[in-house]
Amino acid sequence: MVSTTLDLSDPGLWARPELPAVIDDLRADDPVQRTETAEDGPVWSVLSYDLAAEVLRNAGAYSSEGGSLLGTGEGRTPAGAGRMMALADPPRHRQLRTPANPFFTPGGVRNAARSITELAGEIMDKAVAQGETDLVDAVSALPLAVMCDLLDVPEGDREMVVRVCDAAFLGRTADERRAGHQQLIPYLLHQVMRRRAEPGDDLISTMATYRPGGRLMPVEDVVLNLDNIVVGGVQTVRHTAAIGLLTLAQHPELWRQLQSGEAAMDLAIDELLRWTSVGLHTLRTATRDIELGGHLVSRGDRVVVWTWAANHDPAAFERPHEILLDRSPNKHLALGLGAHYCIGAPLAKAELGALFSAALERVAVIEPIGPPQYNRSLINFGLDHFPARLIAR
Repeated sequence: MVSTTLDLSDPGLWARPELPAVIDDLRADDPVQRTETAEDGPVWSVLSYDLAAEVLRNAGAYSSEGGSLLGTGEGRTPAGAGRMMALADPPRHRQLRTPANPFFTPGGVRNAARSITELAGEIMDKAVAQGETDLVDAVSALPLAVMCDLLDVPEGDREMVVRVCDAAFLGRTADERRAGHQQLIPYLLHQVMRRRAEPGDDLISTMATYRPGGRLMPVEDVVLNLDNIVVGGVQTVRHTAAIGLLTLAQHPELWRQLQSGEAAMDLAIDELLRWTSVGLHTLRTATRDIELGGHLVSRGDRVVVWTWAANHDPAAFERPHEILLDRSPNKHLALGLGAHYCIGAPLAKAELGALFSAALERVAVIEPIGPPQYNRSLINFGLDHFPARLIAR
């Protein structure tokens, strides 16, 4: 058994310039390694694409109910296990997704495409007019606004909800983010109770009045799943858009390919999702003794799929450490795989396409005016700040 003393759960590791070589060397030694983590003790780390896909597809052998992310603590089960989409296995997982599915289908997203495009344009117009801006803050405005539309947040509440979501998702410290959630959850609870009495056609109403097995879903479960949806809906787009724009600024030839139409936007979005892999990992717990990559994983062992490592595996992707905007096929794992494939994938791609297109239409050059600051998160790895000057076309 190959073990490493390198703590892959250290967020600082993933911002290091030598990261690709470090991961390649580890994977070459053994694609499944026993590693120590600071908070969660020993885990099995999966670094290859094929074995990562094997774990993500097999919900029967690798359960989400013991936690889907590191950070809960060794031997601890997270609150909401079996009650939230991210922390439930089939068939319960499918049951929890059912009421939210219609809001994230490709057809539903197409109906909202015009408003998403217009809002992205307004955001980029404002950023260009400012000249110097923090692009992390700028791009965050789109997924927050779209989420308010899905939830049908009253106009009078939107400024407050955006402020609370900013704290919950963009807070600089864990305490700031926790305080934001502590404000967001009571607000969601109030809205769930109100719309259970007077439902509309929005996401909160649909979740609040959902009756699996003929009985209303418990209010606590509705709130937990709404909070889960908001987290996923905001964070993936925010971080992928910000790191994507940084990447394009650092590689002017890619910017020119997109601006000229030489590279297709849909393929480029998938490649930037693969390249950034902002959801660095997915946690599972073995439900039985099982062989994985030549190792015996025991029942109860924690198994971590390192998404970035899988998405940069040369056995699965040609020239994985290069950005190929026309890469096809591109079966990256940035949005998951199997039962837990991201419910909001069509919406996330629509938002990313709108933001990148708006920037390309309005901006000739993105000039960084200071070093980008990476966050300290393993959940949604990305940028806290990206100060830049936008030179208008």
